[in-house]
Amino acid sequence: MTHLPKFSAALLHPRYWLTWLGIGVLWLVVQLPYPVIYRLGCGIGRLAKRAMKRRVSIARRNLELCFPHMSDAARAKLVDDNFVSVGMGLMETGIAWFWSDRRMARWMDVSGFEHVRNVQAQGRGILLIGVHFLTLEIGARMFGMNEPGIGVYRPNDNALIDWLQTRGRMRSNKSMIDRKDLKGMIRALKAGEVVWYAPDHDYGPRASVFAPFFAVEQAASTSGTWMLARMSQACIVPFVPRRKPDGKGYELIMLEAECSPPLDDAQTTAAWMNKVVERCIMMAPEQYMWLHRRFKTRPEGVPSRY
Repeated sequence: MTHLPKFSAALLHPRYWLTWLGIGVLWLVVQLPYPVIYRLGCGIGRLAKRAMKRRVSIARRNLELCFPHMSDAARAKLVDDNFVSVGMGLMETGIAWFWSDRRMARWMDVSGFEHVRNVQAQGRGILLIGVHFLTLEIGARMFGMNEPGIGVYRPNDNALIDWLQTRGRMRSNKSMIDRKDLKGMIRALKAGEVVWYAPDHDYGPRASVFAPFFAVEQAASTSGTWMLARMSQACIVPFVPRRKPDGKGYELIMLEAECSPPLDDAQTTAAWMNKVVERCIMMAPEQYMWLHRRFKTRPEGVPSRY
């Protein structure tokens, strides 16, 4: 069972003062007009590229592995755009946590929500597939404004950040579930709830199988999708939260539901799920979290890709 963090006096301890200061600055910044926030976020992203050399290297390597036929110039441009998106991701976290619904609605468009309503009309749960775009936080907020659901998350090691992110996400969610709480997810799906789930990262060798992902033949892929879909009989609905160009806001795009995914075994489901993830990523490749070591887990005895 997942126990959500609550505020306590311990969060006022001096060890958290710098975190409080950073959050306060973020709150102040996102009170500015959105065009100003956009320019600030893009600028922070460009500076981040200079400072985060290791992450730049990881992003380049991931793109080399996934798109071996992409030209060097195109790959370099994608890395540049990706780090601009990193800066905007910070701003969008503040927007998602601190903006009112009214202000959010002014800067967002939603399409394809009929796919969600059609599944709900059948009385079935929805496994909402949200891949790790850098717009992740604002995407969850946009979805929750239309249909509050249940978010799956990893508790943060910093107790203050853990409380703040949970508080922010609960503005548009019914509840949150620890990503390790498989039974809780299944119960929610069987009850007809919408459960947000991200199957696209490398979560390590435990509970993973190897399946193709873009040009990588053996990418460690979670078996969680197979277990959740098989045990809950929920429909799978992917969605893409995409930042519009030139500071024009956001669009939340719901893709068609799949109520009969291939569930023969974990590897079959993972390979199918990876294709769905690829489709989502290609709708906004510069906004995907390429700086994560997506291919860190390797078959035993096979050297690291990094």
